[in-house]
Amino acid sequence: MLAFVAAAVAAPATAGATSWLPHAADATWTYQWTNSVHATTPTKEKVTVKEQKGAAFVLEWTTVGLENPPEAIGSVGLMAFQETSSGLVNTDWQSSPPPPSFPILCAAVARCGNSLASTLYLLIWGNRAPVLSQPLLTGTTWASRGGAEGDVTSVSRYVGREPVTVPAFPQPVVAAKVRTEITQAGALGDPFGSGVRTVWWVYGVGPVKIVFEHAGGANAPTTTSVLQSTNQQPAMPPADANYFPLERGKKARYRWTNTKHLKQASVQEFHVDESVNNSARVSVKHVSGPIRVAGSYGFTLRTDGLTNIWGATQAASKATFPALGPRALPTAQRRRFFTPYDLMVFGMNPVLPAYAAAGETWSAKAPGRDFSVYGVVGSAKVLGIRTVRTPAGTFRALAVQSTLRQAGFPFGSGTRTTYFATGRGLVKLVFRHGDGSTSHVDLVG
Repeated sequence: MLAFVAAAVAAPATAGATSWLPHAADATWTYQWTNSVHATTPTKEKVTVKEQKGAAFVLEWTTVGLENPPEAIGSVGLMAFQETSSGLVNTDWQSSPPPPSFPILCAAVARCGNSLASTLYLLIWGNRAPVLSQPLLTGTTWASRGGAEGDVTSVSRYVGREPVTVPAFPQPVVAAKVRTEITQAGALGDPFGSGVRTVWWVYGVGPVKIVFEHAGGANAPTTTSVLQSTNQQPAMPPADANYFPLERGKKARYRWTNTKHLKQASVQEFHVDESVNNSARVSVKHVSGPIRVAGSYGFTLRTDGLTNIWGATQAASKATFPALGPRALPTAQRRRFFTPYDLMVFGMNPVLPAYAAAGETWSAKAPGRDFSVYGVVGSAKVLGIRTVRTPAGTFRALAVQSTLRQAGFPFGSGTRTTYFATGRGLVKLVFRHGDGSTSHVDLVG
């Protein structure tokens, strides 16, 4: 009878599609791993899919029947995952205990639920929720926890893409490289539980290489796992361009005019005040012009796109704008156009798809949250990359065109075209309102 170490957390409710760790019923992977001090004899492990139900699935591994030498580490285990809109989450595990030669990764020996003696343990150590953040775009970083008691902390960063060669793929394949700084404090072997881990993910396959450089000085060990074989095929990953970075400290200054209602420009500055795991609070302040405004917005970036989840502004304006609906809401609860972001988010979510591609479309849903807030019906389409010129420079920007209709309110109806540049976010907006006026927004700094 095997002794088991185990841990569990409640599984998140939201699921989203991903192919960074496929889990078809017949999927199989064989890895070989070593540790330069505690497990110098290579150990082969075979990973297969035990079960799957919707967005949840369980992988199992074994070292049995792989012609491992007697001194290799033997183990069997199960690991449960769930695909969510924020990425791949580890929800549970159980396995044979770690070998007695390994450092103890708990404050006490008894009932220790932590191990680094397998490829999948290496993968989830310190970052269970999520293991891999999504969408995986340029600049993506996330903080997470791991360990049976949640005592292991980490910060992960998507470094970019690079070709990688492993025995399973002797010809180079494109991999997404993720670097994670991991800290464990209070365990008997916490230097071993701390360090820097790099994972190379291949879309359509999963992790193909893991290198964990443990803390502990010049003679600190390194654990390496490399994919030996698989029946999964590499695929071209989605584009990783980040058209609306939610990086803390980001600033943007805009100039906004309207041909009828705002002929003197309102200049406003936006600042990302806080950003945690692809959710951010963005503040706005008045710089010059007839609209003295202050406020903030909440955005979240998930696999279903960039979503505006709240907004709160206060303004004193010398400019007078036509009324907006919907009639179902009291006048005091209706949205107003005070800022460029009000124009950008008006009508429907998402503001942008997660992996925006030319030709992609989406529509406002009625009934639904956005319809209750805005009373708008319509649709949006990604037009593709366009060259746009602004006072801040010339950009190759992604153009998104939305057709909006707010019944009974021409100023809340019309055609809006927004332009987003990688690393900068919104750089230009043109909103041709149903009342015959046009709002122009340009990035000025």
